Amino acid sequence: MGDAIIIKGLGKQFRRYHTDRPKTLKEALLRGMRRTRPVETFWSLLDVSFSVAPGRVVGVLGRNGAGKSTLLRFIGGVGRPDKGSVEVHGRINALLDLGVGFHPDLTGLENVFISGVINGLTRREVSQRLEAIVDFAELRDSIDNPLRTYSTGMQMRLAFAVAVHTEPEILLIDEVLAVGDLSFQRKCLQRIAQFKAAGCTIILVSHDTKLVRQFCDEALWLRAGRLVAHGPAEVVVGQYVAMMTAETRRRTPATRPVLHTSTGTALRINENRFGSLQLEITAVRLLDAHGTPVAEGETGDSLCVEMDYLSAQPIETPIFGVTITREDGTVCYDTSTAAAALTLPTVKGEGRIVLHFERLDLNAGLYYINVGAYERDWTYAYDYHWHVYPLTIRSASGDQGILRPPNRWEIGGAQSNDNFLYPRSATPHEEVKTVAKE
Repeated sequence: MGDAIIIKGLGKQFRRYHTDRPKTLKEALLRGMRRTRPVETFWSLLDVSFSVAPGRVVGVLGRNGAGKSTLLRFIGGVGRPDKGSVEVHGRINALLDLGVGFHPDLTGLENVFISGVINGLTRREVSQRLEAIVDFAELRDSIDNPLRTYSTGMQMRLAFAVAVHTEPEILLIDEVLAVGDLSFQRKCLQRIAQFKAAGCTIILVSHDTKLVRQFCDEALWLRAGRLVAHGPAEVVVGQYVAMMTAETRRRTPATRPVLHTSTGTALRINENRFGSLQLEITAVRLLDAHGTPVAEGETGDSLCVEMDYLSAQPIETPIFGVTITREDGTVCYDTSTAAAALTLPTVKGEGRIVLHFERLDLNAGLYYINVGAYERDWTYAYDYHWHVYPLTIRSASGDQGILRPPNRWEIGGAQSNDNFLYPRSATPHEEVKTVAKE
């Protein structure tokens, strides 16, 4: 299955004019044509490229004027870019400007039918969903009243209720979740969560970093029309918060030289490395049972993940984490010192932290060992390396899926050969150990 959304080199240029620009042709002729020319041009979006797989939820972050809404409008088919291309595969519903098409002199009920047709439903489909729409909007007592008698909040609730009762394959949401009171907002989020569970691709623009962190699989960070970062939501949100709030970093990450790992992969800020870098992960080693660096292994082999770190300033109780993912970003396993109830002391200078897996019961395939160091309350990442350290798992089994737990078939007393009996205990075990360097 191909990607639901493919953006390649997207760019849109706008023009700024004089504040006292002539409003009519007569005024322009009398005052001269000079003030009709643009003062300057600027790119609202420039060289933005990314793709979104079907069923993924992607949050879009950035300051006001970063180009978030412009991006959403192009995905929704509104406007034409000056550069690049937009490919969308699937039926779209956009929660961009709620209430567009509503008429104040028509009743709420009549506006439901008009809005439903605008959103791609037939009149019969609107009729079938009418009761659900009215109940969702909580406007049954006033649905037959003219729209002009509705408060702004009531109109927004009605528009949202219509919009979320379509059946989109791609849903675009632009800062419209602050609709109504807290109870109604919770209902809106629950409805969008249902879209997510049904496999709908969702692009969500929001200034609420907590919402993006908890709700989205991935996140995009736009700054002045350019794509700064695209990756796991937790990581990009952490980077965004750190860049917006941290004022005591030693150096600006964007000015740092490109570093290379022991595997030869270049560590590039905001591409495969994220964080404030107040605490840096300086080296990562994947080791087998004999302490030999490995990039391949068999199903059931043990693995040791060593991380060297460096902190110029004291960092109070940081959290270290390791996440195993597949090529497509699917999380196979995630653990941290916090999950292991291991509280680190204040760290400064060089040190090492080690995670031991007695065995990895993974099926054959290519995986990545992602490592990170985080602020003690998970507010943002100090340093996170994403898809940098590959690990290929081999297996003689023809089983499918991610996990390959020890197993044995038995039919009438006859047992299959079990190639996954190990000398160690059958209970998965992990050990986290820190080593401070003098």
